[in-house]
Amino acid sequence: MVRSGGRGWYGKVLAAALGVTTVAAVTSFWNGQLSSPQGRPAQPGASAPAAKSPTQPQGRKATPVSAEIAHASDGGARSVNITIDDGPDPVWTPQVLELLRDNGVKATFCMVGTQAQAHPDLVKAVVAAGHRLCDHTVSHDVTMDRKSRAYQSQQIRDAERLITEASGGVRPMYYRAPGGAFTPYSRHLAASRGMRPLGWNVDSKDFERLGTNTIVATVRNELPNGPTLLFHDAGGDRSQTVAALRELLPWLKEQGYSFGFPVR
Repeated sequence: MVRSGGRGWYGKVLAAALGVTTVAAVTSFWNGQLSSPQGRPAQPGASAPAAKSPTQPQGRKATPVSAEIAHASDGGARSVNITIDDGPDPVWTPQVLELLRDNGVKATFCMVGTQAQAHPDLVKAVVAAGHRLCDHTVSHDVTMDRKSRAYQSQQIRDAERLITEASGGVRPMYYRAPGGAFTPYSRHLAASRGMRPLGWNVDSKDFERLGTNTIVATVRNELPNGPTLLFHDAGGDRSQTVAALRELLPWLKEQGYSFGFPVR
């Protein structure tokens, strides 16, 4: 998931061919600040029915899952979920994959649709290593909770399609709203397509690039908040993230933690 802390660090025009519709210039200024460690709370109001999709991405037909935002780990009380957002990126994703491999850790990669389309080899590498995929929308618009249902649907469905195509047919298992900008509609739409809405409990704030020591300290201090940890492998220089993971993964093992996936 690409995030920002109100600093506008990742503003760029994303261009991608989306089926027969070309998104000529999609600019995403990731300038939202989350309102809680778990991601922005779902907006009040009755849950809206999910719209039907005219087409299904390749692969097995999706089985609907819960529309509640997941935080728990399927590994039990002493398990954590490593989640990596915003990629894949040709510089940083391979380094993150290497660290995960060396430590025997599986993670969930929340991918931006256009990034997946641009780097299908990395999407396939993530899948081949046993990690899970997560839909992080087409353009990471942190204001999408204030946009129309049609816009939300396009962002979620097109990213799902792009990620599935890039992976060679493996569907995303989760949906993470940019900046935690979930809505009842987006949660139910994602769930109807087999993607569990995914939150987080521990925000490493690595996107702020405040230093490796600060990232490590933030994770250690926030770990009591819950099992799902948020990091990034794209959206800028992620050398501090790589260095922090190099320190944190062995430390978590030393503390008696195992590594799981978010509940489905």
